[in-house]
Amino acid sequence: MSRHHLHKLIDFVVTAFIVYDNKILLINHKELKKWLPIGGHIELHEDPKQALFREIQEECGVKFKVMSEKPALKSNSRKILYSPNFLDIHQIKGRHRHTSLNYIIKAYSDKVKLRKNEHKGIKWFTKKELNNPFYKIEKDVKYFCLKAIETVNKND
Repeated sequence: MSRHHLHKLIDFVVTAFIVYDNKILLINHKELKKWLPIGGHIELHEDPKQALFREIQEECGVKFKVMSEKPALKSNSRKILYSPNFLDIHQIKGRHRHTSLNYIIKAYSDKVKLRKNEHKGIKWFTKKELNNPFYKIEKDVKYFCLKAIETVNKND
């Protein structure tokens, strides 16, 4: 997750709701002090797919499949991107907000690496653990996590 803001009021970010074996992967963000999905800023030189793939590689390293729609169109004039499963805009600090392109991801393994410079922890959560008050997972994050688990299970 990038620590810098590209624009004064609104940045675009990607978020990966990564599912494996009926569990969802969350990181414990050092700076924000909460459990969140993998993700970060779409850099000025990137499109959303490049940012999504980079963030997943940098933050957890899992092998994966994107569960979003991507038309089979072949084009010489445009790059076809995955459609986000969800879109949202949320407050970060002061008047600064993030527009998040949220993707559901199916992991091929539960082997992950912790990015110690940004995260205090990384964990695969069961549905029951998402509801455990100990973790203080925000209602909207929990909602998207449960939808991601449901979507991957339905498409398996």
